Amino acid sequence: MTNSPALSVCLDTLFTNDTFVNRVDRCAELGVDGVEFWEPADRSLPAIRDRTVANNLAFVGMVGCTTSLTNPNVQDQAISELRSNLETAATVDCENLIVTSGPECESHGWQTQYDNIVDTLQTVAPDAEEAGVSLILEPLNTTVDHPGAFLSRSETGFDIIDEIESPNVRLLYDVYHQQITEGNIIDTMRQNLNRIGHVHIADVPGRNEPGTGELNYQRIIESLVDAGYDSYVGCEFRATGSDISAVNSALEMLDN
Repeated sequence: MTNSPALSVCLDTLFTNDTFVNRVDRCAELGVDGVEFWEPADRSLPAIRDRTVANNLAFVGMVGCTTSLTNPNVQDQAISELRSNLETAATVDCENLIVTSGPECESHGWQTQYDNIVDTLQTVAPDAEEAGVSLILEPLNTTVDHPGAFLSRSETGFDIIDEIESPNVRLLYDVYHQQITEGNIIDTMRQNLNRIGHVHIADVPGRNEPGTGELNYQRIIESLVDAGYDSYVGCEFRATGSDISAVNSALEMLDN
């Protein structure tokens, strides 16, 4: 990892006209630093690991849990799934597991759901530290893409991170989601940089590449660099035109 942000590409949103494993090669040809994707089910993880190693790319992340973290009735299942996926991630050199809260659980109050997220992640935090893998908790917007999700505001996510107090449990700050939910992107990221382990980018509206919507992404990236952010910026957008052009534009933003 360099002392400035590195670029990662989400294989579920870009180069989708190619086979999943071959998308790694497509990314490497453009000079990006790493790849990530969503759920690992039905993916050939060893093949992806081998392809990232061959291309000198980082295996940045994948989804780490599909079980809800808000429902105490399935907490044991969530813990078991996270522990299993942490072991898998360590085996294939995956650096991060992306974790979302799951939906609001109507049978339990807000505080119970919040406490269950904290308790679940706190329980598996030592496993994450032992595996050398980070759990990155992602708030999602409920207005457009994820109605009913429990965790939508970054402030709540940062509170959860503070309660867990583990270097291997951080926040995934998705600029697209947080622009829709709350705005104030630059100040929020700068003031909470020590809690952020990964950043996703896409413009608003549309979830397309930076430059197609209302956000000044050049200024956002500059502010991250100035603040000393040195982890990954993930391209989790769908290109309006050429995928190659969209990724190259993102690379140029980081290089400027």
